[in-house]
This record gives sequence, structure tokens and C-alpha cells, in this order.
Amino acid sequence: MNRRDFAKTLAVAGAFAGGMGSALRASAAAPSAAKARQHVVVDPARLQSLQQAFLDLRFGMFIHLNMATFEEREWGDPVLSPKLFDPKHLDTDQWAQAAKSANMGYACLTTKHHDGFCLWPTKTGSANVMQSSFPHDVVRRYVDSFRKAGLKVCLYFSILDLRQDIRARTVTPEKIALVKAQLTELLTNYGPLTALILDGWNASWSRISYAELPYREIYDLVKSLQPDCLLTDHNAGSYPGTALYYTDIKQYEQHAGQKIPPDSPVPSQSGTTLQSDWFWKKAYPTSELASAKTIVEEWLVPFNENHCNLILNVAPNRDGRFDDNAVARLAEIGRLWKNTGPAAKIGRSVTITTPDLAAGRPAWASASDEAVGPDQAFDDNFRSYWLADRGKEDAWIEVRFDEPVSFNTLSIVEPLHAEGYGDASRIASYKVEVERDGAWTELVAGTTPAPYQFHETARTTARRVRLSVKGRQPGITEFGIYDEPR
Repeated sequence: MNRRDFAKTLAVAGAFAGGMGSALRASAAAPSAAKARQHVVVDPARLQSLQQAFLDLRFGMFIHLNMATFEEREWGDPVLSPKLFDPKHLDTDQWAQAAKSANMGYACLTTKHHDGFCLWPTKTGSANVMQSSFPHDVVRRYVDSFRKAGLKVCLYFSILDLRQDIRARTVTPEKIALVKAQLTELLTNYGPLTALILDGWNASWSRISYAELPYREIYDLVKSLQPDCLLTDHNAGSYPGTALYYTDIKQYEQHAGQKIPPDSPVPSQSGTTLQSDWFWKKAYPTSELASAKTIVEEWLVPFNENHCNLILNVAPNRDGRFDDNAVARLAEIGRLWKNTGPAAKIGRSVTITTPDLAAGRPAWASASDEAVGPDQAFDDNFRSYWLADRGKEDAWIEVRFDEPVSFNTLSIVEPLHAEGYGDASRIASYKVEVERDGAWTELVAGTTPAPYQFHETARTTARRVRLSVKGRQPGITEFGIYDEPR
């Protein structure tokens, strides 16, 4: 199944959403641990060091093995029996040696894809390997083989889960508890992870929002269990551009057409495939593969020069091994490219992990050009924008709260490259003010902002926050207000 087929599956999947067990129900009924405790505070210097170390790895292997491997599909059918899963000659040592031959530094295995089948013996009641025709812990074999080969280990986990009916507008406390329980198993039973790659969450095709299944609760869980594990989510479709919204590493799914912008300042990862798709197909042993020259010269080297490493998917076959042509191509890559040492240094990036307090709030403006009202600067949508009234060079937008709110981080995003706006900034200067005792007090100010401009301030409490801009009919895509744990 591909993403276009997603809607066809949902109706069937809901009927097969199994129970999650009394323990999960009890956990969900009690006050959540995330609400009962303070947020985990991440040291910015430590995070930057981890991001730099991730970039220094430069090149990694994605490994998509799951139910879809045995179905000639890209998404497994959530109603099929786990007995179909049977990689009877699973050889994770072969995977690791193939990765070494290409001079890769790490790998990432799909522990659970969108259909919800788990490659480890989960105790949460979800379908898993122990119910399959190959009752072995695939995650354990993978991590042991890659660590033995001196490679770093990452895991992939889909939030979208069609077997357990975890999808848009069906999320319940019990289902959040299930996600947390499965992540806890992965983060406590398999040693230190370099990164956890999440998917199927806050994407246009899955539509499970960060409000419905709260991002910060998952972020806190990961950082509490493994403080040095980078958390990264495939959300570039919802948060385009060079900014770390709800991710420690910016993800670009190259295979889906997402391209890293030139001169990207943030640590990034770009994912694509050696074969034509993510999961193995019967034609793969004789199919054309991406050439070693393309992989090295058009992807790997240019990405590395742009604060981005490449993760290349290699799909194991139904025996649980790589096909001979894939093994040969990886060795060919290794003859063309070697990791020559640390990547170019990155600066510190502001990472947004909490909800935008201004999203959906009532908005006002000095004036607007026709139908592009100020609410479009507070709609959590990076494809809409407010535009000042034509002919005006001084303008403002303002968000108002029912009660005073506290915040310490601001984002200002201009609609550069948007249709009807252009590629050059129209903002000559800007300032942010809060209203106190009937007067406006300036918080921050600047000249032409960066495409994604962040300001970290002392925690401030206010009911009215105003952004004033000067320029040639300027516009704002999003004016974000956040209270980040610091």
C-alpha cells in the first residue's frame, strides 16, 4: 500500500483494532506520568554536541523489513495474519557487513511500520514476531550484529498503527499509553540508541496531530529514558524550511520529493532508497539499482556539505537477507567514498518542542490586503500568510489571550517563495511588544529577519502580544509563541 491507498484501509483497520490489555487501560485512566512531572530540560550545548556527532557519521543504512516484505506492498495489510512473516534465513550479520563495506556509520531498522506489526516480543498485546512463523526477536538480532560491527544503532517507529486503530481522530488515552509502553520497551531493552526516527505523525497523509497525540509527552519520555537519544520525526511536509520544529534532526524524505534547501543551517537527514521502493519486491534481485556514482556524487557528498547525512534504504528479501546485487552495489559505493573525518561544524539551533500558544487564537491587524487576514499568521499552517494592506510600509499583527500566558520563545516566519509574495524579503525591520498596564513594552527587535527567525527571551507573561513590521507590504506566515522548558 502507498499513501494514496491510506483512506481505503482505514475503514477496514478500525474493525480489527484489538484490545490493549487491562494494564494499559489502568495506565491511561490514571494521571499520566508526563502531566505529573516537570518537562525534561535538555541542555542546548549537549544537544548540539549530539547533533554534530550524528552529522559526523555522514552515511547510514535504512532497513525496511516487516509484513509488507511478504505482501508485495509498501504498507502491510493490517488484517493479515502475523504468520505471514517468515524471514527464515534472517542474517543480520550480513546486513552489518554490507553496511561496513559501504563505509556507513550507522543503521536504522523499522521496528513497527504503519500496519502495526512489531519486530520485537512486545508485551503490550500488539501483533508481533512471537506470533509469526519466525518467533525470534528481530530487533535484538539487528542491534547485536550492528554493534558487533562497530556501527551505531537507530530505530524507526510508526505512530500511525492500523492494527490498533491509532489514526487521526481515534486517539484515546489508552492508545497513547500503548505508544508509550512500546517506546519504553524499545528504549530500555536494546541499549543506547543514537536516534529514534518517528513517522506517521503530524503528516498530511496520516493527520495524527501533535495536539491529538501530544508531541511533548513523547519527547519527555524519550529524553527521560535515554537523554542522549536524538528524537526525529518525518514532519517536513507540515513544517517546511530550515527549522527544527518538533525534531532534533530535520528529516527530508528524498524518496517522496522533499529536498534539503541550499545553505541549510540545521542538522538534517535525507532518506532515499537503493531499490525502487522501501520494502522488498519480487523483481528486486534483477532490477536496476541506484548507481554508486549517483549515490556518492549527487546525494552523499553534496548533502554532507550542507549539514545533512544520507540514509539509504536497502530492503532485505523474504529470507531476511540482502540480494546479491544490493550487496555488490554497497561494496561499489565503499570503493568510491570514505568518511574523511568530522563534518563541518553547525551552530546551535533553537528546537521547538511545545505547542504554539498563539495557534488558533483571535488575531487583529493594522489592516490586511483583501482576504489575507491576520488569523492566517496564527493558524499553524506554513502555506498560508497574512499580508499587510497594499501601499502600507508600517503594519502590525496582534494575538490576544483570554488570560495571561507565559512564554519564552518567539518565531517569525516570512512567506518567502510563496505564491504572490516573491523570493526576497519585504521586511526592513520588526519588533515584538507586549501590553502592560495599558502601554506597549518592547521585547525584541531586529532588521530583516532570517527566513525562520527565533528569539529566546526571559519568561514573559502577557495577554496581548504584537508584532510590528516595516517594509514594502510585508507578510507573515506564522508568528509563533512558545513556552519551552529551559
